[in-house]
Amino acid sequence: MNWSAFWLSLQVAAVATVCIMSIGLPLALWLARTNFPGQTILETILMLPLILPPSVVGYYLLLALGRGSPLVEWFHIRLLFSWPAAVVAAVVVGLPLMIQSSRAALANVDPRLEQAARTLGAGELRILMQITLPLARRGIIAGIVLGAARALGEFGATLMVTGNIPGRTQTLPIAIYDAVQAQRYQDANLMVLVMTAIAFVGLWWVRRLERSPEAVTPLSEVLQNDQEATAIVR
Repeated sequence: MNWSAFWLSLQVAAVATVCIMSIGLPLALWLARTNFPGQTILETILMLPLILPPSVVGYYLLLALGRGSPLVEWFHIRLLFSWPAAVVAAVVVGLPLMIQSSRAALANVDPRLEQAARTLGAGELRILMQITLPLARRGIIAGIVLGAARALGEFGATLMVTGNIPGRTQTLPIAIYDAVQAQRYQDANLMVLVMTAIAFVGLWWVRRLERSPEAVTPLSEVLQNDQEATAIVR
């Protein structure tokens, strides 16, 4: 078992998950609640990493992070062949799953509940934090889990922007590829089992979230009287 690759993968996945949450949730909320010219084009671009070959995504990242890019020429930030480049690759491939799941959940929140809170004087931020996000929490959590799992398992794009440097940029998927190439099948089998177990637990949890009944109070009960309606915004 390549423990350095394992811990590096966890480190990359943890940082990438925070980035996926921070970027994906606002984007999902924006796309779910607004309509603007070019929205379909933007959504298509955001979803492209789901279907593009990882080598193509990696090539785009090479152009974005490599020599001659604004990141290098203007800000003098060099990420290629370092573990932060693996984080960028993980975020790019995991973000569409977060956006897709969260957007669907946010779009399904009953707008009448939000409107009821507005009539009682609640501000938009309070409505978002106390009504919208709690009601959409299952889809949001599912998006986070799927995005994190995708980030942990990223291989192709990561290999192109980080290379294969043991102890520095070699994540677990790359270590599995390296072990197979070197015919170290015992090591490869163990690492494959670890990755499979993590993926299974993540998907199992998502399916449990989808199947469990949503504890949402019907609108008729929420608005039964002023006291109950006020409880929503408080």
